[in-house]
Amino acid sequence: MSLPSVIEIVPLSSPVRAAITVPGSKSITNRALILAALSERETSLEGALWSDDTQVMVEALGVLGISIEVEADPLEFGNRILTIKGGNGSLKPGGTRQNPLEIFVGNAGTAARFLAPLVCLGQGFYRLHGVDRMHQRPQGALFAALRELGYAVEAENERLPALIHGQGPKAGSCRVSIEQSSQFASGLLLCAETGGWKVEVFGENADESPYVAMTSRLIQAFPESGGQFVIEPDASSGSYFWAANELPMKTETWEDLAVSVRHWPSTEWQVDGRFPKFFASVLGQSAAASTVSRRDDLGDSIMTLIALAPFASTPVRFTDLGRLRVQECERVAALRTELTHCGAKVVEEGNTLTVSPGKLHGADISTYDDHRMAMCFAVVGLKVPGIRIKEPACVKKTFPNFFQKLAAPAPEGLGARILDGSTRRDLALSELFAA
Repeated sequence: MSLPSVIEIVPLSSPVRAAITVPGSKSITNRALILAALSERETSLEGALWSDDTQVMVEALGVLGISIEVEADPLEFGNRILTIKGGNGSLKPGGTRQNPLEIFVGNAGTAARFLAPLVCLGQGFYRLHGVDRMHQRPQGALFAALRELGYAVEAENERLPALIHGQGPKAGSCRVSIEQSSQFASGLLLCAETGGWKVEVFGENADESPYVAMTSRLIQAFPESGGQFVIEPDASSGSYFWAANELPMKTETWEDLAVSVRHWPSTEWQVDGRFPKFFASVLGQSAAASTVSRRDDLGDSIMTLIALAPFASTPVRFTDLGRLRVQECERVAALRTELTHCGAKVVEEGNTLTVSPGKLHGADISTYDDHRMAMCFAVVGLKVPGIRIKEPACVKKTFPNFFQKLAAPAPEGLGARILDGSTRRDLALSELFAA
């Protein structure tokens, strides 16, 4: 059964004590898949996320001739154990210019930006394409870097669809800007050793970009000779459950919160691993933070904090939000619009949102086919009556069983009631999976 087109989240009637398991990191899963595909040995990825974004990567690698075995993960329904037989840099040959090998990337930025350098290592013509929104998202800096390395890339307006002429590994150097997306640099770095490339990263906060740092650390830690590699839980997905804690917080520190996430990442690879500390800093009894930066402080989980900012005791400024505008939707405008629908006072100035404290009310929330919009406002619905989420199945992009986690009994879930928006019937767990 599929999710209804509209669901209503019923606020929790009492505090919950729970320890939630969330699926594996999307960012790490898709990076690890590229590294495993380039390996000369067999690699088993345990705890790998199984969602639209990772499935499209697995399917694309299959088209490129990489064998991947998929098994259920007994520890988390939203994960899989993926066994990849590395091709040691060998890919299925592309086609001709007139009949290229087609590679579909959906709306997965990681797939689009990681596969473009990968297919350069093959021979022949490859055509990368996705859904309409992916065709609107920037690619130009990556394509410029690939051309600097000597590969031919043809793309109208420097976006997908793109025709790429793979010519195999060849030594070279390039510079790549991460002003619009750090994924440009990550895609090049993942393929750099096989390709013989030297990659210089520049642009916004290049030396300390958390996602570029994640890529570099993952490359160092990945087993060169094959074997097992464990994917840690997705910190961005975990942010929704830390945010489900009672507000105002009844404790001074995030470590003592009633709702927690099991196996919270300790590697510091994921910038959103910082979320619990910022949650406590912004919304705790001794709230200290009045400014939070998308560039310096948090990744996608800043959206969770923005959605909850009306519950803070003082206004909170969210800065450096430019990259949110070119992701799954125009997220800055979407957050301002939907929070305003709920009665929040939100001021947008440049790439900054300032959210003031205030009482929220119910509203019908547009999700813009953006998984994070749906999940952020579902958490608001745990605290505010009458929050109705439109097209909630968009969570399948990264967290297909998200609503099942909300509704499952504690301590594995939050025990929330979720209603069919049309009939107001309580939905069973089996009806809450986003297929």
